[in-house]
Amino acid sequence: MHLLVSNAGIPGGGGFLDLPPERIEQVIATNYLGGIWTLRAFLPLLEAGAPSDVVNVASIAGVYSVGGSSGPYAASKHAQLAFSRGVAAELAPRGIRVHSVSPGPVRTEGFPQNRFQGTPFERFVLQPERVAESILRSVERGKPESFVFGAYRLFGLLQATFPGTLVRLNTRYGRRARRARRGK
Repeated sequence: MHLLVSNAGIPGGGGFLDLPPERIEQVIATNYLGGIWTLRAFLPLLEAGAPSDVVNVASIAGVYSVGGSSGPYAASKHAQLAFSRGVAAELAPRGIRVHSVSPGPVRTEGFPQNRFQGTPFERFVLQPERVAESILRSVERGKPESFVFGAYRLFGLLQATFPGTLVRLNTRYGRRARRARRGK
C-alpha cells in the first residue's frame, strides 16, 4: 500500500456550551481519533509498500478557531493537525511521509455550508474536486502541510500573531450575528 487518505469528518453542529457531551465525544472520536486508529490499522501495509504517503485532511479550523459553533470541531481538527506534525517525524525513518491538507468550507453533504449562500463568503466554499486535486498535489510535491485555498494560511498566521484581537473581533461579530438571528 502506497497511499492512505484520512478524510472522515463530521461537523459539531454547535459550540461547546450548546452540545451535549456525547456529541463532543463523537466529533473528537471521528475527526481526530478516527485518523489515528486508521493509520495504526494500515501501518503494516504502508511500511511494506514504502515509500508511502499518509494524507490527513484537516481543516482551516485547525489553525483558526472562530469559537461559537466551531469550538469542538476546531479542537478536533487542531488535534489532527498536531498529530500529523508529530507522527511525521516518527514515520519518516520508516519511509512514510505524512501530509496535512487543510481546506476551508467544502460543499459536501452533512456540513453546514448553506449558511454562506447569498453572502460574500459563498465564493470561498470549495468543491470536493478542488480538495482532491490539492491532496494529489501535496503528495506529488512532498509538501508536509498545505491549504486548499492558499489565502487561508493567513488566518493561521493571524491567529498565532494576534490571538487576543481575534477573540475580541469574533466575540463582537458573534454577538451581532446572534442579535440579527433573533431579529433585534
